[in-house]
Amino acid sequence: MSAPATTLEARVREALASVHDPEIPPCTIVDLGIVERVAVSGGTVEVDLLPTFAGCPALDVIREDVEAAVRLVAADVSVQVRFVHAPPWTSDRITPAGRAALARHGITPPAGGPVLIPLEALRRPSAAVLCPFCASVDTVLESAFGPTLCRSTHFCRSCRNPFEAFKPKTAAG
Repeated sequence: MSAPATTLEARVREALASVHDPEIPPCTIVDLGIVERVAVSGGTVEVDLLPTFAGCPALDVIREDVEAAVRLVAADVSVQVRFVHAPPWTSDRITPAGRAALARHGITPPAGGPVLIPLEALRRPSAAVLCPFCASVDTVLESAFGPTLCRSTHFCRSCRNPFEAFKPKTAAG
């Protein structure tokens, strides 16, 4: 067990580690790598977050959950949560614990770094997407439009399980 955090910033960071992404419940916002900055100045705590996907509908819920988590460790502060787009979020920011949690829940994170995906590639087998259940690459894209904006649905021909995957970041952003 780790020692209790001694500074307000450290306590806020610990509190943020308990905030789960509402669209990806197995992962915290820390494990997804969307916490970009935490700063404490006087009676104000500022938290900058990087959205995983443009137009993510969960941002308001995440903001409210972050504000509530900060107030649990510092009830008397002003909390400012901002969504920033620089640097852009990439799946490289997902921690190993986050990747493991995603895989346990049938979601494959994309390979690291931005990639260029031609539209044609969405219609063919997606050999680069590993099945989170059996680690096979014999998978096909079922739909580019998954249950959330940032995920797509796939099917594994080896173990015959459907699964979800994060959509890869394109070279264009």
